[in-house]
Amino acid sequence: MIKADLHIHTDISDGSLSTEEVIKKAKEKGLTHIAITNHDTVKGLKEAVELGKKYNIVVIPGVEISAYDYKRNRKVHLLGYGIDLDGKHITNLCERLLKDRNEMTLKQVQIIKSLGYDITEEEVKVYAKNSAVSYKQHIMQVLIDKGYIKEIYAPLYKELFKNNGPCEMEIKYIDVFEAIDAIIKDNGLPVIAHPGQMNSYELVKELVDKGLFGIEKYHVSHSLEDYERVDELSKLYNLIVTGGSDFHGSYAKNRSLGDFITPSESIEFMDRILNSKK
Repeated sequence: MIKADLHIHTDISDGSLSTEEVIKKAKEKGLTHIAITNHDTVKGLKEAVELGKKYNIVVIPGVEISAYDYKRNRKVHLLGYGIDLDGKHITNLCERLLKDRNEMTLKQVQIIKSLGYDITEEEVKVYAKNSAVSYKQHIMQVLIDKGYIKEIYAPLYKELFKNNGPCEMEIKYIDVFEAIDAIIKDNGLPVIAHPGQMNSYELVKELVDKGLFGIEKYHVSHSLEDYERVDELSKLYNLIVTGGSDFHGSYAKNRSLGDFITPSESIEFMDRILNSKK
């Protein structure tokens, strides 16, 4: 019986667990397939696939690209499944984004330090040692260590990073059409992530015209109304339906591996498509 979680982050982006820890936990949960979908990087995918063989679990190499719909001025996330392990086009496209994100995080550290908190860039980098860049979660983990808070998403998180807080900043995200193009060039299957969370339903038709393969339905942020909307779009445009926990370990609340899974028929179809490309 297939049980697949196709939306998982490790400590190579903003998750708290290593790739091997995630795969071991997935095996314990009875999952047969997982996709490692770190933000904007293909780092560690070769290792992940090899570890999957060690633990007898299918690891689909993936990515989640932080993109932007400049027509509607909205963020949109794109998942790519079965991508080349070196993901050259994705890597080239995301290089600037990762650099900008890291610089933003280090600016945030300096602002927090100026507010009187005992924190340094070096301490943040300890938690980001396996990551392509430093993230807000790494900052908050240092503040936990120093005794300022007890959990990452304490009120201080919103005070700092939301609602015009001193560390609320944005970077220039990747154009969504460049993102889907890079995924396809790296032999991946592009899937729009949690469209309900990001209100990106209107974009689906345009992405279908560019080669969209699927749409994420089963996600912690989605309501029954989102399920219905996804079903309508998947039938209208002949898209596969996927699902995943969006697992980040201790860096995201109320998310466990396998909480949301991808239908077996979608996995079987994806397997056939990906195997035909080999």
